[in-house]
Amino acid sequence: MMPLFLFAVSIENGGVYVLEVKKDSIVKLGKKSIPLMKVKKRYVAFIPIDYKTKSKKICVNIINLNSKREVCVDVKKANYKKEYIKVHNSKVYPTKKVLDRIYKEYKEAKKIYKTVTKKQYWNEPFILPLHSKITSAYGNARMFNHTLKSFHTGTDFRARMKTPIKAINNGVVVIAKDRYYAGGSVVINHGKGLYSCYYHLSKILVKKGQKVKRGKIVGLSGKSGRVNGPHLHFTIELYNHAINPLEFIRKINSFFKH
Repeated sequence: MMPLFLFAVSIENGGVYVLEVKKDSIVKLGKKSIPLMKVKKRYVAFIPIDYKTKSKKICVNIINLNSKREVCVDVKKANYKKEYIKVHNSKVYPTKKVLDRIYKEYKEAKKIYKTVTKKQYWNEPFILPLHSKITSAYGNARMFNHTLKSFHTGTDFRARMKTPIKAINNGVVVIAKDRYYAGGSVVINHGKGLYSCYYHLSKILVKKGQKVKRGKIVGLSGKSGRVNGPHLHFTIELYNHAINPLEFIRKINSFFKH
């Protein structure tokens, strides 16, 4: 059984591999089943390519009642840049007490991102949280005070203090609080293992457990957390992998255009 549609024969690390399949298909990456998302009347599997993957090829199996087919994509190492950011030393070398808080917040977030709810909350195209200049792209190596601490898990948008930030689609709020690195944080569950994240907010305007519609103002931009100025950090998590959010939105929205 051939997939009805696929994006590309090669994907950069941090990207997403897209397969359109039949409704009754089972898509497996190793032993893991990939949920199918319904986009209009089409059924699509989105396979995240982890930023830190060392694999040069990713293969998935598409299983139907009387058939099984393997489909592979080459993984290319992206040419992500390095960024040098100056912040307060406490944000680079936190105390033991703060490290405990960071670890607790990290565990909480990871538990959420590993959760795959059966319900899909959205059925419309995705929007951007705001329209502004991108000041830092996904995937850049982050050198805080000349110390490599992380890679950039999302996209930063220029935003003056208290700029309204929109939910990119329908969903349920699963995090709405201040965190050490991310500052004022809102995370929305869109269903089927898909989450959107909005960080460094100066004000949070939603509560955990609240259902939100696409375009709902979830908070105001700010400079909370580990930052050197006001902006919005926007991330998409798919099955516990932080992927390139703009690439994902572009690919998923393409199904609404055809």
